[in-house]
Amino acid sequence: MADVEVYAKLLSTLPEDDDHPYRSGPWRPQSIEYDADDLDVRGELPDDLYGVYLRNTENPLHPASVRYHPFDGDGMIHKVSFRDGKVSYRNRFVRTDGLLAEQEAGRSLWAGIAENPGAAERNDGWGARGRMKDAASTDVIVHAGVAVASFYQCGDLYRLDPLTLDDLGKCTWGGSFPKDLGVSAHTKVDDHTGELLFFNYGTTAPYLHYGVVDKENRLVHYVPIDLPGPRLPHDMAFTEHYAILNDMPLFWEPGLLAKNLYASRFHPELPTRLGVIPRRGASGDIRWFEFDPTFVLHWVNAWEDGDEVVIDGFFQGCPEPPAAGSTGPEGRMWRFLAQDAMQTRLHRWRMNMVTGACREQDLSDSCTEFGTINSGFGGRPYRYTYAATNEPGWFLFNGLVKHDTVTGGEQRYQFEPGVFCSEAGVAPRTGGTDEDDAYLVTLTVDMNRDLSECVVFRASDVGRGPIARARLPERIASGTHSCWAPGNSLRGW
Repeated sequence: MADVEVYAKLLSTLPEDDDHPYRSGPWRPQSIEYDADDLDVRGELPDDLYGVYLRNTENPLHPASVRYHPFDGDGMIHKVSFRDGKVSYRNRFVRTDGLLAEQEAGRSLWAGIAENPGAAERNDGWGARGRMKDAASTDVIVHAGVAVASFYQCGDLYRLDPLTLDDLGKCTWGGSFPKDLGVSAHTKVDDHTGELLFFNYGTTAPYLHYGVVDKENRLVHYVPIDLPGPRLPHDMAFTEHYAILNDMPLFWEPGLLAKNLYASRFHPELPTRLGVIPRRGASGDIRWFEFDPTFVLHWVNAWEDGDEVVIDGFFQGCPEPPAAGSTGPEGRMWRFLAQDAMQTRLHRWRMNMVTGACREQDLSDSCTEFGTINSGFGGRPYRYTYAATNEPGWFLFNGLVKHDTVTGGEQRYQFEPGVFCSEAGVAPRTGGTDEDDAYLVTLTVDMNRDLSECVVFRASDVGRGPIARARLPERIASGTHSCWAPGNSLRGW
């Protein structure tokens, strides 16, 4: 029997009968933090599954000032740890400055992504958008033995103990943290060097910066990157010797931005530009390559192949989909949430560093996104990525797909209707050598049985389905990104 304790219950002023589609159903938020040890497990839990799965979640506690977008919710980290055949769980809100201020006030203080910043009671938040609460609710990684939560439109990086989820304060990097712009979500950790690579962006020139933090958590490189204007990069990639940044033709409309209005539009007359810079390169060292116009939310991996730099990600066949559902502001702002509406598919871009030649190709006809890999192959040649399929019209994942980028083959697992999963963490098997000699770990939201589970797959046989399930104390909300941290990378465990 699981040993479950309530750690804390935070103040929530959301209505009990909340009918907002992204604050109810699979997106119903939590306000309780739990400690749960020795979870009940069904199936065969592998003895060599050793480490921690972390997932970030947008989890609002108060109604929006005017209009709620699911990316506005406060960050909550879910942790499931595996050791000696036992499973434990904890969840904690990220103690951001914004969360603490709103807990004290008992209401929302900052404007959200779909609101005019001028309508907020507070306007001293973070974000590339300006005066927007930094919720640290987008991504989570582990660097130098510490979990780090981040926000997609730039902000502080909040540190947590990856085993206890205790608050460890903000990243300072020895006083060198770029407080003027913050750091975007999708920082990248190179397992081979221990380095963390990052970028940030804003509305004033030079619009983009790129940096490197070493394995001792010291900022060792930080340079401006000139762009034609404000852009909305969401992710980056790296190889053994390079970092890859981007200038995509979907960004804030300049005329509206001048009026302090943040509305994005796709500009099909402009190319997609990928910038390749040596990992410790100067601003002038970046080389830009032009491709067909699209927007890429998430990259999968990049590597060097002779004279070429190769990068895989999810090409959007419809970067500006029509309004979804209702025709008002909600329909316009939610249209970018469903990957079937954006027609995302696995794609490859090649850049020849000698001749300047560019090539690109689709790797799959399937509509998938949120691809993860065995992190030991990050920045190096790889074969497999594990992506998610979505519930049509919604930001919800209803299945997993294993893409074989060499043969083009796919393995699929579809959850039953009403069951949704999270971005999968790839947990290499202890002592394993093959890329897919690993396990996949994900969390589910089961609307049929009103519960959530942590489920485990064999990465080599995704189509078989889960081999083990552990029930969580409460049905959790859907969320965004996750990571896996091997046990031997965590201090004191």
